[in-house]
Amino acid sequence: MSEQSTPQMKIIPFTEQIIAGRFSDKTVIVTGAASGIGRATTLRIAREGGRVIASDISSDRLAVLVADNPQLDLVPVVGDISVQEDVDQIVEIIGSDNGLYGLVNNAGIMDNFQTISEVTDEVWERVFAVNVWGTMRMSRAAIPYMLENRQGAIVNLTSAAGLGGGAAGVAYTASKHAVIGMTKNTAIMYGPDGIRCNAVAPGGVITNIGGQMLSRRAQERIGAAMFVTSPGVATPEALAATITWLLSPDAGNVNGAVVSSDGGWKAF
Repeated sequence: MSEQSTPQMKIIPFTEQIIAGRFSDKTVIVTGAASGIGRATTLRIAREGGRVIASDISSDRLAVLVADNPQLDLVPVVGDISVQEDVDQIVEIIGSDNGLYGLVNNAGIMDNFQTISEVTDEVWERVFAVNVWGTMRMSRAAIPYMLENRQGAIVNLTSAAGLGGGAAGVAYTASKHAVIGMTKNTAIMYGPDGIRCNAVAPGGVITNIGGQMLSRRAQERIGAAMFVTSPGVATPEALAATITWLLSPDAGNVNGAVVSSDGGWKAF
């Protein structure tokens, strides 16, 4: 099940391997930073020497993140990436002296697997406001800082749902296809300026993104197939490993790619 855990699926084993100093002297913005994939990515970057501007809509979860990791260079910013004023506030934290190396557009919401005959305007608009508009606005605000240094790396979170039609509802599926288009266009337009843009497509992940298969049609059409074909659910740390590799100079020749980090699910 796309980016959603279920007790009937096994957890895919993963052991995190910290690479000391990989993000030394680098500032990275991570959205949805206080839980799940975003939290794991934030901690991985910071443990490898980076300064992380950690944005999340939840002030409580951000406070816990910072309190639990006082030794790390974390700059918490409460904000809703679907609101332009909040995006401006997040990016303004960078400051003129630090510059910006990376952006991880992780924040996203699900749609409870509603099909096109079931989805409401409210659900469609909210999913697109966060998953598409939020990703666009964060990238639009961050790229000028990267252009100043003629280097930068953006990693967008798409999904297995962005690579097919049977891993989520219609709003989430359409939003994650849009993220892939945005990723490829950004890579082409800004690659010559030293800015790379790639996407990661998770399968099932243990997160709190929150999604239930409320649609009976979805249950009948794809429910059983997802459990049969899925290799299991990944830990957030496994996704953070993929994301931080794409951010790092080791992925310097990778631009405009969509990397499936799903244990082989989309190979079926």
